[in-house]
Amino acid sequence: MSNEISALQKARAAYQPKLPKALRSGNVKIEFGEASHPASDGDKIKKLFPNTYGQPVAKIVEGDGILTAQPIKVGVVLSGGQAPGGHNVIAGLFDALKAANKDSKLYGFLKGPGGVIKGKYKELTPAIIDDYRNTGGFDMIMSGRDKIEKPEDLAACKKNFAAMGLDGLVIIGGDDSNTNAAVLAEYLREEGSKTVVIGVPKTIDGDMKNEQIEASFGFDTAAKTYSELIGNICRDATSAVKYWHFIRLMGRAASHVALECALQTHPNVTLVSEEIQAKGTTLQEIVDYIADVICERAASGKNYGILVVPEGLPEFISDIKAMIDELSNILGKDEAYITGLNDHSERVQYLSNQLSDHSARVYGSLPTEIQEVLLKRDSHGNVPLSQVETERLLIDLVSDKIRMMKQHGETEAKFSPLAHFFGYEGRCAAPSNFDADYTYSLGYAAAQLVRGGLTGYTVNVQNLTKD
Repeated sequence: MSNEISALQKARAAYQPKLPKALRSGNVKIEFGEASHPASDGDKIKKLFPNTYGQPVAKIVEGDGILTAQPIKVGVVLSGGQAPGGHNVIAGLFDALKAANKDSKLYGFLKGPGGVIKGKYKELTPAIIDDYRNTGGFDMIMSGRDKIEKPEDLAACKKNFAAMGLDGLVIIGGDDSNTNAAVLAEYLREEGSKTVVIGVPKTIDGDMKNEQIEASFGFDTAAKTYSELIGNICRDATSAVKYWHFIRLMGRAASHVALECALQTHPNVTLVSEEIQAKGTTLQEIVDYIADVICERAASGKNYGILVVPEGLPEFISDIKAMIDELSNILGKDEAYITGLNDHSERVQYLSNQLSDHSARVYGSLPTEIQEVLLKRDSHGNVPLSQVETERLLIDLVSDKIRMMKQHGETEAKFSPLAHFFGYEGRCAAPSNFDADYTYSLGYAAAQLVRGGLTGYTVNVQNLTKD
């Protein structure tokens, strides 16, 4: 890759992110509100986190606070999948620490939580930070998906922090990563460590929300990036007038990205996982619906169109979920026997006899390669439904449906499908101005919480555009 800086990169580097009014002032203080409570399972959570449960809501406001002005040492780690704006969180954190005391130091742990456990880090300098302002990706210090949860890993972190003299650690990540942050904060408080832990919520899926967090960072950029790609395909479809494009978007547990992109681009069909789950829609009903749309458009001379689907759709379809639950139980008992059968047809026959009639029909309707995928189990013992390429599954089933309709003289539709998956194209894009501002403010706010000696808090920033 070339080290030459483009005109766009120069322009983005020159952009100065905006801060909320409270963070722009020279003095800030932290106001404490009511005790925080989870939406559910409060007793279970309190039992797991007795030292950090129910902390008061902390709000950063203008005023003369008692935040330390002494030089402090802070670590930062990027965890999980990339999201546009991660570098600006680090830049905001760095600038806030230096503004409070120029002798404060920021260390970046390398390759995610694994670097925290192993004590692999580098000091982040102005030259390093300046090279990454307003850029996409996590390549400044890289990311990883290790978990900090084993007793030996927690002990290793405490030892590393003590050796570094670390006053705080900022973990930038999604729901799993912030669970890691909570576990580590609880452990360190119980052990009497001075290192405080702050979580910064991150996911392009947009599914980390509450009354304070209106959107997780990276969602705005990713949705805009995918929408531009979908818009290009829409224009291509109306130019070539002969292809149906089935587009799968990131979003395993939520359809926010797919829905936002649909609102921006207006495809012919958008499947929303939560709606399908709420209605109890079956796989066959979905296939019939798509086929009907294709045939209706063909009847008006339009043998082309766009379908958008979230990657996690199969997990929300009622009869697929029921079939997967049955399949998991069968594999739990007979996996060795089933995988030992040499012929695919023998495996299908055996499962057809073990599954309920409806689940057997659902399994039998799937393409052969997907049937084989579902006979494996991941490291947690679950059927790897995430490996199913949802757009290709729908193409196969809709193709079969339309061929059958043609045989019965019910349609003359010409169905030429193309499959697309947009994932990595969006999660490392240069952050939009919104995400650049938002993430810089998150980092800046995290620094204030560390200066206040708080631990176990998740940063959120509001009122970015109101003043």
